[in-house]
Amino acid sequence: MKDIIITQDTVFEPGQILNARIIIRASGITIDGNGAALVGHGKPGDRSTYETAGAGILAEGCSNVTLKNIKASGFETGLVLKDCVGWVVENCDFSNNYTNPDFGWGELPARGGIVLVGVKASIFRGCKANNVWDGVNLTNCSDNEFVENDFSHCSNVCAKLWTSCRNRFIRNNLSYGLRIDRSIGEVHARDSAGVLIESGSNDNYFYGNDITYGGDGVFIRVLNGWISTGNVFIENDTSYGNNNCVESWSPRNVFIRNKANHGSYGFWMGGSDQTVLIGNECAFNGMEEEHQNAPVTEDIGFAGIIFLGGSGSHTIIEGNYCHDNNGSGIVLQGDVRSGKRNIHHVIIQKNRLERNKKPYYIECADWVFIEQNESKDNLGEPVIRDVTRAIESKSGISAACAPVAKITGPDIARVGQQVVFDASASFDPSGCDLSFEWELDEAVYNTPRVIHTFKRPGFHRVGLTVTNGSLSALAWRDLVVADESFEEIGTEYQSADWKLEADGTGNVILTDDTEAIIGRYCLKLTTEKYNGEKVGLSYPVPNGELDISGKNKLVFWIRVLTPDIPVENADNGAIKIRLISENGAIVFSIPAYTLCFGIYSEARWTWSRIEIPIESGTDLWKREVIGKPDTKHVNALSFEINKSGTTSFTAWLDGLKFE
Repeated sequence: MKDIIITQDTVFEPGQILNARIIIRASGITIDGNGAALVGHGKPGDRSTYETAGAGILAEGCSNVTLKNIKASGFETGLVLKDCVGWVVENCDFSNNYTNPDFGWGELPARGGIVLVGVKASIFRGCKANNVWDGVNLTNCSDNEFVENDFSHCSNVCAKLWTSCRNRFIRNNLSYGLRIDRSIGEVHARDSAGVLIESGSNDNYFYGNDITYGGDGVFIRVLNGWISTGNVFIENDTSYGNNNCVESWSPRNVFIRNKANHGSYGFWMGGSDQTVLIGNECAFNGMEEEHQNAPVTEDIGFAGIIFLGGSGSHTIIEGNYCHDNNGSGIVLQGDVRSGKRNIHHVIIQKNRLERNKKPYYIECADWVFIEQNESKDNLGEPVIRDVTRAIESKSGISAACAPVAKITGPDIARVGQQVVFDASASFDPSGCDLSFEWELDEAVYNTPRVIHTFKRPGFHRVGLTVTNGSLSALAWRDLVVADESFEEIGTEYQSADWKLEADGTGNVILTDDTEAIIGRYCLKLTTEKYNGEKVGLSYPVPNGELDISGKNKLVFWIRVLTPDIPVENADNGAIKIRLISENGAIVFSIPAYTLCFGIYSEARWTWSRIEIPIESGTDLWKREVIGKPDTKHVNALSFEINKSGTTSFTAWLDGLKFE
């Protein structure tokens, strides 16, 4: 196949058909295809020919290029841009490249219509990519705009974002991101979706897009524990999702005036703390003649909005229209099996709940405000079961809008030191008087400004509800309370004292970092393109020995960020800690997923304080004795990380001590 190298402004002859591909090697140029078509050697029906066909158009490191009016089909990918800035791509067609509706669960390399890696500040307008694997696939891309494109009918995802931030999707067709074989009775759609967002893809904006008929409509996935936050969805249609119209496992995203109808569930929110749902329509979900995938229980049925399977703290559900669902309009259910009320601090107000089996179903939850909801023609009564502090407004006041809650205060505090949180800047648009309710641990305050002293180190939720007597607003702080100052073991500007052990190639770097919890520094371990299975850190004790015989537990703080996929309950490797003496060692091990993300929901994005009893194992930590360890003469500590993947990860370690 011929390579056409372009280094200057180029206009093709109208309607040319070329068995060629284009490689762009210049910046500041315009390429007008004039209706020309590039045709690769991919043959319909022979998928392998597409896999080896490469890119129809390729550019790397080029800036300020305009590409328009050209087609590319028969390739692995129609357009591939790497490390490009300031592009305008318009009226191009990248349809009929690699697709694979027969592929099972899992991932394939980025391919299909458009693949973007490290692309910034570019515009894609009026383009097409149909009958492909991914319509557009973004990795490490930021500040791009996609307007009125047709990326529909994809066998994987219409728009996929991986560590891609501040991108805007306006009025695109992202429908039929779907991979399923209903002829054999297949129920789930193998994680295909209209929009898939994961691995730190933050602050993206979706307005007025058609995201219908996907496996899921929108899927914010967090398989690797790396959350995606600050994404805003306004007036999109996500209806007819095979599984869920919207599925999210990530906190701090906003959904306003979207349609989520005719799926199995409208909004399935698991682990979606600090979420805002306002003015959405959720209707006809779980209908017998349509989709009924992943039913929960007969009592709950399907639902318009459901928080289940993960935490749901500090969340607002306001002004939604949930009607004609084959189940409840709104469902909140904590961890019934364990009794853990991980649905905590939720406002449900001004929702219209009509013609559902039940208006709402709330179970195993805490601190739930239920105010000014309109319930009409539902088959059954609402269910509130095992809920502490279910607060239903008894006021005769009927305010038109909710107040605004604002909170100031620290994100890190110290044990035994006073902390001030202030909500005095909160206000009511109608001028109504406000009342306040705080929860700090189990302490409750009712003043705008509170002073509190925390007695226990670790993670603490701080919650605030502000009400005008009719409607409420909330705010929160994810607070880390650090130990009192102490002499750390190896984690206070001591990276040079540790020894690195790696069994593969790639960059493994240990540095001192100022994002510390204890003292001024913590350890930061970074691996880049590391292909080994293990990374080890060993700290030789100064003077050769450390007496821990009088100590009860090992304590440290940890935070992890990884693009690997350590799926919960899968074999994802382990983290091992060894206390080494001359004639033996005590070894503690834990699955990597459990240590990094499985302790509580907020551990996915903040520090975790870990305590390990020295003389016994726990439900989480397995203890093993090798040889004859001497706790009076420990001469080294080691951490070993068995990775689940071959990409990069970053881990922070701080506050290492015995107590």
